[in-house]
Amino acid sequence: MLRTLSTALAAVSALALAAPAWADTLVDNVDGVTIDEAGKVKRFNGLVFDEDGKITQVLTRSDKRPQVDYRLDGEGRVMIPGMIDAHVHVMDIGFAALTLDLSDTTSLEDALAKIKAFAEANPGRPWIIGRGWNQEKWGLGRFPTAAELDAVVSDRPVWLERADNHANWGNSLAIKTAGVTAKTPDPQGGKIIRDAKGAPAGVFVDYAVQLVGKVVPPPRPEDRDLAFAKAQEVLLGYGVTAVADMGTKMPDWTTYRRAGDAGRLQIRIMSYADSFETLETVAGPEPTVWLYDDKLRMGGIKLYLDGALGSRGASLKAPYHDDPGAKGLPLLTPAQLRNLMSRAAMDNFQTAVHAIGDAANAEVLAAVEELSESYTGDRRWRIEHAQIIDPADIARLGKHGVIASMQPLHQTSDRLMAEARLGPDRLDGAYPWRSVISVGGRLAFGSDAPVEPADPFAGMAAAISRTDAKGEPFGGWFPQETVTREQALAGYTSGAAFAGFAEGRFGRLLPGERADFLLVDRDPLFASPEALRETKVLQVWIGGVKVRGD
Repeated sequence: MLRTLSTALAAVSALALAAPAWADTLVDNVDGVTIDEAGKVKRFNGLVFDEDGKITQVLTRSDKRPQVDYRLDGEGRVMIPGMIDAHVHVMDIGFAALTLDLSDTTSLEDALAKIKAFAEANPGRPWIIGRGWNQEKWGLGRFPTAAELDAVVSDRPVWLERADNHANWGNSLAIKTAGVTAKTPDPQGGKIIRDAKGAPAGVFVDYAVQLVGKVVPPPRPEDRDLAFAKAQEVLLGYGVTAVADMGTKMPDWTTYRRAGDAGRLQIRIMSYADSFETLETVAGPEPTVWLYDDKLRMGGIKLYLDGALGSRGASLKAPYHDDPGAKGLPLLTPAQLRNLMSRAAMDNFQTAVHAIGDAANAEVLAAVEELSESYTGDRRWRIEHAQIIDPADIARLGKHGVIASMQPLHQTSDRLMAEARLGPDRLDGAYPWRSVISVGGRLAFGSDAPVEPADPFAGMAAAISRTDAKGEPFGGWFPQETVTREQALAGYTSGAAFAGFAEGRFGRLLPGERADFLLVDRDPLFASPEALRETKVLQVWIGGVKVRGD
């Protein structure tokens, strides 16, 4: 295992060092596209960057070519900025790729067969860990049970994360190992799904997850290094050169620092701490400086106000259409939310608040309005997901510089479930991308990977069409909320950079910014949704260094 790990990390290091940044390089003969300072599309056909990997000139056909040390022929290929994912969980991407993946299962039976096969193929693993199950996708109409897991794996604990990261499914041995019984109360902000006798049935929602999660053996540092290397591989494969890491834990940060110190850190990470303990330990009294040539910074904190629609944890103003006795699971009181946001703002840290239901979104907006009286200046308050917003509240997004950090693929994956949870009369404020822009709000687009694939081109296709990979539903789901191709590209580049206080450093192909760019096989501003999903990333450059491609 260690020999395999060392080989993998050595290969990554060799890749990072194989193509050093050149002095005064011209990449010429490209079909260049970027978003300029005014938010407009800028076309160009040549790019010059210096030995520090910073852009010095953006050239059009009429511009005289400068004398440079190196000239590369782009062969007429399309050049766009490196894509930025405004909401991912970096280490989870890596671990998901290295453990049991249930995201492609279409039924309970399918999932159980895959779990059994994985356990049999890995007899030495003390726990079976995985993620990606979704009872809605299975058409199950209920949560799965521990007994169903016991039928395929009973000799070891099994602990499986739901696709939305807001519920876990365990077998009886996992529950027994954690000491959870019928007498165990639901924690604040969490729920134990119980059987008819009140005993744990197998699924734990939101903060109840930690009742079992606390006894799961943590990954070793070498496991984390391997997972991070895998996460970078996955992200670069999609053309993602920078991310906002939502909920960075202390071991995650030290993993990134080890990679940076060893020259293995390729992607740029805008880090949002998982807790004030992590924030204070890493950053101290203010956001950290940018490290490793603008590749790592901790500038804010991620807060959770509610859960997810799929597990009925999203906090709604009215009861769930398919469960009239439930309105969700608020994870913070209004006072707690304001206290935490204020605590961050006092030291100029940015807050990114997870809010999915309309009640949760209204609460964040109310808190921002109140706190903006005390904390003036450029705060860039973020709402993560902002999936369901009461139409009466949407105009509030245009005030105080609120950023809606949204994930287009959630809309295509969740639309049928959203219809079931909300009913037909409460969908006007569902995934309201165009409405956010129309009231003066700002969009940053991402994937929530590994919840959804970290594929920005699939995300752009969803954003401009409101249809899934099969083209359904015909005409788009609430097509009045589509955005233009230009707005979609900005959401994954300049908008995502702005959301992380990174404008001027990366996100646009303009003088003074880092030379983070892709060469792709088609122009995203002229491609159909179907063609966008088929985009091939030919080369990936970060800071003037080619890190992937021919």
